[in-house]
Amino acid sequence: MKVAIYPGSFDPITYGHMDIIDRACGLFDKIVVAIAKSELKNPLFTLEDRIKLAKNIYKENPKVEVVGFPRQLTVDVAKEQNACAIIRGLRAVSDFEYEFQLATMNRSLAPDIESIFLTPKESLIYVSSSLIKEICDLKGDITKFVHPSVEQALKAKLGS
Repeated sequence: MKVAIYPGSFDPITYGHMDIIDRACGLFDKIVVAIAKSELKNPLFTLEDRIKLAKNIYKENPKVEVVGFPRQLTVDVAKEQNACAIIRGLRAVSDFEYEFQLATMNRSLAPDIESIFLTPKESLIYVSSSLIKEICDLKGDITKFVHPSVEQALKAKLGS
């Protein structure tokens, strides 16, 4: 079975993330959405809340598993999950340099695990969790950017 992990903070998960996950499902037998604790990013949602949101969205998809992980190397998470690949999303050219550096370092640490880059569809290329949180906090409409359960959770968290 070909397994890939898709690591990230997913604070919160967006339609952009979901587009990457859904398309990765066509390439691999199993996608492990690996949600990082990410204390350094000061996330809005707890790790448990982010896991719960993603699990709720993918509860009907047997190809997607959602796990959380503490401060740990991504390649170690990949090894624990028996993954042959790490999926990374690229939104803009500005993402490429950082992602290329990460992929090169990951290859140095774990030569048997490939990095696969996917871009979201054009209508989602500008979507980021940070922007979604700001739009919601300022009472803007986020319905076309996140799953309804995520919208509800954001509004509850931000008092919108």
